[in-house]
Amino acid sequence: MALKILKDSGCNNDVIAHCIAVSKLAVDIAGKFSSKKEYPDMELIELGGLLHDLGRARTHGIAHAIEGVAIARELGLDKQLTEIIKRHIGAGISTEEAVRLGLPEDDYMPRTIEEKIVAHADNLIVGTRRITMDERIAMMTEKNIDIESIKRVRALADEIGIQ
Repeated sequence: MALKILKDSGCNNDVIAHCIAVSKLAVDIAGKFSSKKEYPDMELIELGGLLHDLGRARTHGIAHAIEGVAIARELGLDKQLTEIIKRHIGAGISTEEAVRLGLPEDDYMPRTIEEKIVAHADNLIVGTRRITMDERIAMMTEKNIDIESIKRVRALADEIGIQ
């Protein structure tokens, strides 16, 4: 179902391959939580990983999260999936940052464990390649991403416990 949604919405093969890689890593990360007596919703994580970049069917800019939410709502997808799509960028975006970035005024910070796992898995996949947190931080630094965003990405990695 999720792959058909991506294709039918207009996502290209590179985006779809990326979404598959993020979903697989997210499920792997979630499996480690189950051993800690925490039980994230594995199906939600798998689907959230597959659909997190749905908005890239319309744009590859930061607004892809907003576009993804719009598509998900048009399709009547579950609110929990819609929230994963909305909150997957980096380690979240505060309301103030959203306004500065030209996004609708809203809180884009991941809250649930499922949202956090998908966001973190996305941070660890470039294209279809698994990278380390050090590589992610270096990439963010090279792009002149602000230090607060970098700190949030590091804090999310520390919370999830997977570098």
